[in-house]
Parts: sequence; C-alpha cells; structure tokens
Amino acid sequence: MYVMFILIGFSLLVALTFLVVFLWAVRTGQFEDQYTPSVRALFDDEDRKQTNDRIADKPDNQEQRSMD
Repeated sequence: MYVMFILIGFSLLVALTFLVVFLWAVRTGQFEDQYTPSVRALFDDEDRKQTNDRIADKPDNQEQRSMD
C-alpha cells in the first residue's frame, strides 16, 4: 500500500513536469509555424536529388586509379 502512494506521487511529478515543459514551449513560440511543415515534404526530394547529383559527379577511387 505504501508503494502505491509513492508511485502516485511520482506519476504526478512526471505529469507536472511535462505540463510545465509544454507550457514553456507554447509561450516561446515553438508551435507558431503551421505552414512550413506542410511544404517541407514537397521540397525534400529536390534536396536529395541535388546531393545525389553532386556525389555522382565525383569519380570514386577506382576510376581515378585507372586513369593514372
């Protein structure tokens, strides 16, 4: 029975901690940008394609050795 009181107290402490962190995040503006996350998925493929093109343009070590 004594353990149950400790667990209830601990769970209330954890819940209060999460509430304080959530309120801090709301007040500092962490949730104000609602447009960018919806558009980020549209531009993600272009960034990967540019990165892959740059990697493909560089010869690997075997190609460099065969040219020497």
